[in-house]
Amino acid sequence: MIESTVSHYKILEKLGGGGMGVVFKAEDTKLKRTVALKFLPPVFSFDQEAKKRFINEAQTASSLQHNNICNIHDIDETKDGQIFICMDCYEGETLKKKIERGQIKADEAVDIIVQVATGLQKAHEKGIIHRDIKPANIFITNDGVVKILDFGLAKLSGQTMMTKMGETVGTIAYMSPEQTRGELVDNRTDIWSLGVVLYEMITRNLPFKGDYDSAMIYSILNEELQQLSVFKTDIPERLAYVIHKALQKDRAHRYQAVGELIHDLKNIESCTLERGLHSTKKQPSIAVLPFRNLSTDAEQEYFCDGLAEEIINTLTQIENLHVVARTSAFTFKGKQEDIREIGRKLNVESVLEGSVRKSGNRLRITAQLINIADGYHLWSEKYDRVLEDIFAIQDEISLAIVEKLKGKLLREDKSRLERRFTDNEEAYHLYLKGRFHWNKRMVDDIKKAVNYFNQAIEKDSSYALAYVGLAQTYVLFPQFFGSPGKEYYPRAEVAARRALELDENLAEAYSALGLINYVYAWDWLGAEREFKKAIELNPNYPTTYHWYSLMLNSEGRLDEAMNEIKRAQQLDPLSLIIIVNVGWVLYFMRQYDEAIEQYKKALELDQNFMLAHFGLGNAYCQKGIFADAIAEYQKVRLLVGSSPFGLGWLGYTYARSGKKSEARKVLDELLAFIKQDHVVSYEIGLVYNGLAENNRAIEWIEKAFEERDRFVVDVNVEPALNNLNSEPRFKALLHEMRLEK
Repeated sequence: MIESTVSHYKILEKLGGGGMGVVFKAEDTKLKRTVALKFLPPVFSFDQEAKKRFINEAQTASSLQHNNICNIHDIDETKDGQIFICMDCYEGETLKKKIERGQIKADEAVDIIVQVATGLQKAHEKGIIHRDIKPANIFITNDGVVKILDFGLAKLSGQTMMTKMGETVGTIAYMSPEQTRGELVDNRTDIWSLGVVLYEMITRNLPFKGDYDSAMIYSILNEELQQLSVFKTDIPERLAYVIHKALQKDRAHRYQAVGELIHDLKNIESCTLERGLHSTKKQPSIAVLPFRNLSTDAEQEYFCDGLAEEIINTLTQIENLHVVARTSAFTFKGKQEDIREIGRKLNVESVLEGSVRKSGNRLRITAQLINIADGYHLWSEKYDRVLEDIFAIQDEISLAIVEKLKGKLLREDKSRLERRFTDNEEAYHLYLKGRFHWNKRMVDDIKKAVNYFNQAIEKDSSYALAYVGLAQTYVLFPQFFGSPGKEYYPRAEVAARRALELDENLAEAYSALGLINYVYAWDWLGAEREFKKAIELNPNYPTTYHWYSLMLNSEGRLDEAMNEIKRAQQLDPLSLIIIVNVGWVLYFMRQYDEAIEQYKKALELDQNFMLAHFGLGNAYCQKGIFADAIAEYQKVRLLVGSSPFGLGWLGYTYARSGKKSEARKVLDELLAFIKQDHVVSYEIGLVYNGLAENNRAIEWIEKAFEERDRFVVDVNVEPALNNLNSEPRFKALLHEMRLEK
């Protein structure tokens, strides 16, 4: 075939071949450029399935324009009916050949995988899964640019899987467990394959081995991952973590989106590589448990919780100290669980626990810092003081912790620890009571929180944290209770800006402003600016990442949203709301089964967590499992009591399932809530949409738009509104919200 001409391509030399075709270097005689031609092997010329798969490669890959994906230019046939594809021809070598030449340095391996993952991210955004990521399909040019080859096994989401009974496609050593079982696969199968390739680059060995196909499949499905340290002892812990997470057999425990993998790999590049990639020094980490109340007065519980929370907030200001967030640490409140087991569950190396006994104006506070590895005390202290000394006690405990965990205490660390927001003891106690009730997230408690924060401000009008508490409380009213956004978001903004007037370095205030800009002003750029400022000031505050993720969700930047919510989860691993919002991102990604897995995880921790039942209802509804969806929404109704929350989704599901009379009864209920000053226009719009009354649906969603309903910001991505995308009035709404598709 060499020197022959096919169409207007002159064949120059053979470059290689595989199961899906033979590749030749050729000259494009029309455009005078060098290209690569890939031919379907003659033996398969009459195999219609093979031809179909080959054509699918061209159609799939040609839609992907990205620097890390091989460009496809043309598809054609020879005179005798042999199909071929014309693609870019690169100078360089495959990753397979590079691995064969010798072990690859860790920093270079990370760079290669980041480039491959970046190309895959583009493909996944278009619903395209490669399904055959392996070193032979990764090409490295002489300029160091990595190109993904051969989307011949790519699968468009929702397309029928091109396999025969009992047959899988792909290369077994790099297949995910679900792929070896012949199950339907999603983007996470590519993530597994990336993990295998990275493992192989670092160690020159495969993580799972077998002398023949069935033995290899058995190893992938059943055997434990062979630790990297067997082959190399100087692999950075953070890199080992990434590989281990990518190679989780249960895909629910893997990275859920390739953007998460990129995020963690880039963190290795920016942090670990600066110190030398072979550094294995572990970041100090701590969980502060709620202090036990040993007083006879049960009302002192707020003080014990507040003391622990204040220490947590202080420690989060220290750079390179990982501090587990309050929500996760307080999960163990009142539980008799081994301290080492708590540390393992929270993935920390140390835990602070303590107790408080208060009698009149006297305090006895004990605190002990425990090393999880062996259960020994790193430090312990007992304080017998008067109540007025509480600020000094907090400082002493925080300073002792940092010195024990970080060794040398820098001057700037000490100044952060000793920063005090009020010297007014009464204002401080009122603030702690406000936080105590704010954390309960119930209507009556939220109202009490507002009252306590306002009282704290009356005692000390320069108490910046009390204004932050007020701002964070006001934003909950529209979010959870159907209260008018136009009434509460402006109040929240005033309080947040007052906090920043008093202290311009309060991350929590910027975070609140970010949320307000997003859900109320629809100022996406302004919201992002505030969130990034909050992260810059305090990278250990999970709520910022959580709220930032919600904003990215609404904009349709779903991979980025997953990155941020996962960062929040790293800081607050047992937070129910964060677990649920991982599911929320997956729901908007239309990955309903994976979303359901997340909601069930939350319910394993708390069977009565309302938002998990709500999320399950949404996912079941979009999967068409209407009976289960209705059952979940009914549980929501029982848990929210007199609140209308979730009622619209119940009505929508009734309508979708053909129970139109029940849906109209829900409409009547929602209209009655309007008379009680609840904001439910969005939910009414949902029900009308389920009833296929599009004009009425848009009419009510427009009302929700005017009311600044919390849920209206999700119209861009909500699957239940997909059918409205072509409606001019709906498009106009998106335009006004700066959310045009």
